[in-house]
Amino acid sequence: MSTMTFAPHQLPTVERVQTRSVRLTRRGRLVVFMFGVLLAFALGVWFAAGSVATQEAGVEQVEVVTVAPGETLWDIAADAAAVTGEGDVGDMVARIQDMNSLDSSMVYAGQDLRVPAE
Repeated sequence: MSTMTFAPHQLPTVERVQTRSVRLTRRGRLVVFMFGVLLAFALGVWFAAGSVATQEAGVEQVEVVTVAPGETLWDIAADAAAVTGEGDVGDMVARIQDMNSLDSSMVYAGQDLRVPAE
């Protein structure tokens, strides 16, 4: 039989590991700041890409009316105000002028006008 012997030995002492703090230079701080700004911008673009506009809520329904001989803009606006349920004919005249880019309330027979619909 063989015998094994262990010689006592001393364990190495654990030395304190010095921790070094990270010190950024002025350029390093600028790089870190710009990285944060670009990251925030990229996240903003990514979240904004998910928003989608629809035509249902914002499009005003219009109908095209042809001006008859002897008909005035006031007559057309009165009919449109009655159809849409708006009571003020003067406001409807202004809306029709805006929608058709009219400078005055003068209309001609046979002229096509966009008029608000229901």
